[in-house]
Amino acid sequence: MAAVGASGGDTVDPAGAQRYAAAWTRAVRRLGFVPLSAAETERLLLGHTLRLAEVLLSAEPPAAAAEEVGRSLVAAHLTEPGVIEWSIRTLGERFRTDVLAAAAGRPGLDERLAVMRGALAAGFARALRERTFVQQEGIARAMWQARDDAEAALRDSEARFRAVFDGAAIGIGIAGVDGTIIDVNHAFADMLGYPVEELRQLNVASLFHTDDAAGMWELYQELIEGKHDAARVQKRYYRKDGSAVWTDLAVSLIRHDDGRPRFTVAVVEDITERYELQQRLRFQALHDPLTGLPNRTLFFDTLAGLVEQPDAPGRVGVCFLDLDGFKAINDSLGHALGDRLLVMIARRLADCVADQGYLVARMGGDEFVILVDGVTAVQDVIAVAESALAAVAAPVHVGDQQLAVSASIGIVDSAVAGTSVVELMKAADATLYWAKAEGRDRWAVYDPERSARDTARSALAAGLPLALDRGEFVLHYQPIVSLLDGRMLAVEALVRWQHPELGLIGPDRFIGLAEETGLIVRLGEWVLRQACRDAQRWHTDFPDAGLVVSVNLAARQADRPAIVDTVADALASTGLPAELLQLELTESAVMGSAGEPLRTLHRLAALGVRLAVDDFGTGYSNLAYLRRLPITCLKLAGPFVEGIRGTEPDDADHRDERIVDALVRLAHALELWVTAEAVETEVQAERLRALRCDTAQGRLFGPPGPAESIVARLGDPE
Repeated sequence: MAAVGASGGDTVDPAGAQRYAAAWTRAVRRLGFVPLSAAETERLLLGHTLRLAEVLLSAEPPAAAAEEVGRSLVAAHLTEPGVIEWSIRTLGERFRTDVLAAAAGRPGLDERLAVMRGALAAGFARALRERTFVQQEGIARAMWQARDDAEAALRDSEARFRAVFDGAAIGIGIAGVDGTIIDVNHAFADMLGYPVEELRQLNVASLFHTDDAAGMWELYQELIEGKHDAARVQKRYYRKDGSAVWTDLAVSLIRHDDGRPRFTVAVVEDITERYELQQRLRFQALHDPLTGLPNRTLFFDTLAGLVEQPDAPGRVGVCFLDLDGFKAINDSLGHALGDRLLVMIARRLADCVADQGYLVARMGGDEFVILVDGVTAVQDVIAVAESALAAVAAPVHVGDQQLAVSASIGIVDSAVAGTSVVELMKAADATLYWAKAEGRDRWAVYDPERSARDTARSALAAGLPLALDRGEFVLHYQPIVSLLDGRMLAVEALVRWQHPELGLIGPDRFIGLAEETGLIVRLGEWVLRQACRDAQRWHTDFPDAGLVVSVNLAARQADRPAIVDTVADALASTGLPAELLQLELTESAVMGSAGEPLRTLHRLAALGVRLAVDDFGTGYSNLAYLRRLPITCLKLAGPFVEGIRGTEPDDADHRDERIVDALVRLAHALELWVTAEAVETEVQAERLRALRCDTAQGRLFGPPGPAESIVARLGDPE
C-alpha cells in the first residue's frame, strides 16, 4: 500500500493504519455487541483511522473531524462504554507509532492529538445523549399512545359489556363473595319482578327457594372456596310477589390476580314453562292415561328403590288385584263403559289406602297393584287386601247400569333384604292365579311350598313335548279278569313317564298337564299305537288267549273327527284285529254326545272295536240316552267298589252295594259288559261276584306292570 501524502512532506503509514484499524476492530467486538460483521467493522474503523491521520498531518483543525468520528461511532451503534475508552486511550502514543511513525517528531503533534481525543469523546457523548433523548421521547410517545389505546380499549370493552349486560335477553347478576348483589341487568330484574335498584340492596340468599336454599348455599360456599370455578344447576327463585320461577343457573367465580375469590357472575334463564312441560311429560310417562294412577314403570321404580338397597331393613307387601269377569263386561256393555268402570275402581282403590299413603298403580288392563311398605306382618297386607276387596265390591253405577264387581288378589309379604322386584312380582302373579282358581272374589297369600309344587308342575309341563320326542314314555298294563273263573280276559294300557331325573312318574302327575297343553292328542295317539303293537305281539304269540287291550281316549282326542282314521291306521299298521281293541271314554265325554261326536262313536264301533264308558256313575248320566250309544262295556267307578270293604258291612257299605247292584242290573239290561275297578280284597271280589259283575281289575288281580309281565302271565296261565 502506498504512503498517504500530507503537507510538510510527512506521510501516513498505510500498513500501520491497517494494523491500528484491525486492533480497534478486535477491541470493539470484544467489548460488546456489534451489529456489523468483522470485515464491515474493520473497513469502517480504517476509514476513521485514515481520516484522523490526515487531519493531524494537515492544517485543518482536529476538533471538528474527531467530533465527527465520535458521532459516527454512535451512529454505527458502537456505544459500549469500553469502545470510547479504548479509542481515546489509544489515540495517543499508539496512534502516533503505528499510523504516524514518519511524523513522530513533528512539532505540535502532541497538542493536536490531545485536542483530537477530547473532541472524539465530546462528539461521542453528544451523539449518545442526543440518541438517548430521541429514544426516550419515542418511548414516552409509545407509552402515552399505549395508555391512550388501553383506555380506549377499556372504554370499548366497558361499552360492549354494558351493551351485552343491559341488552341480554337472559338475566345476568354480579354478587360479592358474601352474597351481596352488586349489579343486575333488566332481564334479571324483570324475571323476578323487582326494580334494578331494589335488587342491588338485597342478598342473593333472600331470593333462594326454601326447598333448595341449603343446597345452593353449600354449592355457593364450595365455589367461593375455590373448589369449583363454575357450577350449573336448575333451581327455583322467589319472585317479589312470592311465586316461584324455575331457572337454569350458571355461576362463575371471578378471582383477584393472586387467586383470591373476588365476586361471582350468574347467568340465569327462566325455564318455568319448559320445566312444567317436562313435569307434565314425566307425569304422563309414569302415570296411566285413563285412571291417572301411577303406571307399571313408576311402580317398578318405586319397588326397586325399596328392595335394591343393600341390607335394607323392614318388610314390604304387594297386593296384586285383578277384576273378576271384566272381559264379559267389556264384551257385553262396550269398552267405553268398561273404561268408566276402571276409572271408578281406580279411584276407590286409591281412596281406600289414602290415609296410609300406599302406592296404588294400574299394571294394565283390569290389573292393579298396591305397594304396602313399612309393614310388620302379613296381617297388615291382608287388611289392605280386604279393604280393597270391600271397595271394589260396593255397587257400581255406570250410566244407567248398576254392576256387581268383584276382584281377586294375590298377596305377597317379604323381608326387603334378600328379595328382588322380579321375585316379588312373580310370586304375586302366581298367588293371584291361586285366588282366581279358588273361586274368585277372594285373596290368597303366597305359599313358598305351593309355589315350589307349581314350579315343579310347570317344569313337567314344559318337558312333556321333549319327553315324547325322546321316547321317555312307557306303557304298563293292568290285568282285567273274569270274576267267574279268574281268567285274564283283557288288560288296560296305563302310560308312565320314565323321567331321566325323577324316575318313573305316574299319570296322575302329567296327564292333566298334557290335557291343559294340548299334548294329550299326540300322547294319546302314541299310547294307542304302542298298545296295538304290544297286543298284536301277544296275539301272535298266544293266539288262543284272545286278550283284549283297553286304551283310554281323552275327551280332546274323542272330539277330533280324525280319531276314527287314527284308530283305523293303528289297527292297519300293527295288524291287530279290531275286536281285540277296546277304547275307554269318560262318562262326561260320552253322555250327551250329539251330532258329530255321536257319529264318531258309531264310526268307531263300525271299525269293530269295543267302546267302554270309564268311571261310570261319577257323572250326570242320562240313562235314557245311554241305550243309544254303541258301547259294549261299563266300568264302575272305583269309589263305589271301595265302599264294599268290610266283613261286617255298615250302612254306607250297604248303600254302595245297592248302587253297584243297580248299575250292574242296568248294564245287563242294556246288554252291556260290566267291569269293576279298584278291587283290592277278596271280600270285594266275592260281593261283586254275587252281584253278577262280569270282570274286575285292581291290585287283588295284579298291579300294572310292563308288557313283559303280561307275557309271563300269558305263558303261565296258572
